[in-house]
Amino acid sequence: MFKRLFLTGPLVFALALAIPTHADTITYTATLLGSNEVPPTGSPATGFGTFVLNGNLLSINESFSGLTVPATAAHIHCCNPAGVNAIVAVPFTPFPNATSGTFMTTVDLTLAATYNPAYITQEGGTVSAAEAGLIAALNSGNTYANIHDANFPGGEIRGQIEVTPEPASLFLLGTGMIGLMLVMRRSIRA
Repeated sequence: MFKRLFLTGPLVFALALAIPTHADTITYTATLLGSNEVPPTGSPATGFGTFVLNGNLLSINESFSGLTVPATAAHIHCCNPAGVNAIVAVPFTPFPNATSGTFMTTVDLTLAATYNPAYITQEGGTVSAAEAGLIAALNSGNTYANIHDANFPGGEIRGQIEVTPEPASLFLLGTGMIGLMLVMRRSIRA
């Protein structure tokens, strides 16, 4: 009895922790590199983006350094898998005209002004369809962020936007793995 409680107690605790306090808040990240561009640029520049979706609001925090010339534009592209170029969905304005810097903003996904008009058209012509398409693509890893400049008009650095697991989910996974190892160990001994 005590052994069963010892094995299942941590799992119950981990499940309780895994229940998010704000079920609609999702964090995504992207590592921007020249090697991620299609085709690769060979640029030494790097960047990192954090994107937080909270209801209809998307907070964007992107830092970059080492561009070969000052940036001319940056955006989220949607809706293709890694390695495939896609249309601009959400432009980052005003993006710093610099070789290194940080860009932070929060956009309302229910507003037409958030999107590239061609993206709205691609998604069926309505803002609600554009929002649904973008959120679905973010959740499935079919969006990317990139930074453009005069040397690389198609983009100098790019990063696929991926869902970042919550710490509670990682704890749950780790606890489950430990429990599985203990069960396997018990069956091997038997």
